[in-house]
Amino acid sequence: MGKRVLIVEDEARIREVISDYFLQDGWEVSEADNGREALDWFDTMYPDLVILDVMMPQMDGFEVCRELRFRSGVPIILLTAKSADQDKLLGYELGADDYITKPFSPKVLVAKANSLMKRVTDNYRPDGYQIKFGSSVLNTLAHRLEVNEVEVELTPKEYELLLLLINHKNMVVTREVIIAKVWGIEFEGDNRVVDSHIKKLRSKLGYDSQYIRTVIGVGYKFQEDLSE
Repeated sequence: MGKRVLIVEDEARIREVISDYFLQDGWEVSEADNGREALDWFDTMYPDLVILDVMMPQMDGFEVCRELRFRSGVPIILLTAKSADQDKLLGYELGADDYITKPFSPKVLVAKANSLMKRVTDNYRPDGYQIKFGSSVLNTLAHRLEVNEVEVELTPKEYELLLLLINHKNMVVTREVIIAKVWGIEFEGDNRVVDSHIKKLRSKLGYDSQYIRTVIGVGYKFQEDLSE
């Protein structure tokens, strides 16, 4: 079975063009023209990726993004005519993984999608598939985090961020490097998105959040020895 994408866009012509490009690239495509229909589709098809327009009737893309994050860590690319930084930041804070502004090239959108899927599935995988720290275990084959033997669902970006820091333990990783490694060099937002994701990751780690140290004005590091 190929990769499955759910395209949520209320403008039929744009939705058709996007669908054609993804089909040509070998994806399985499902479409929805509003937010509520998208959530119904999601519960039946379990897509590998969601392309989500922001300006839609019934439920806007931000609302749908928020609801999807309650249900799943599926990668989400927001598609919108809005280009203001605060709108992009809101999308990332709600758990979106990437953002593309209209007008756009469908080829670029498909390329972003493939890049995102590759980073989610291939990058930063260490030799051992279980990484233990404190009362937490990160399984890099299943992309699963357990804290105190309870599974905690991470978004793709939260998973990549945590694994990047762990793979560079005891080393300071700058915000610029995090952006390049986790979001990609084509990322159009600013460094605040890193701080937002670190905050959410720490919340999910609970007591074990102490392993992630802030290096003021620079970035973050995963501190293996907490006595230092």
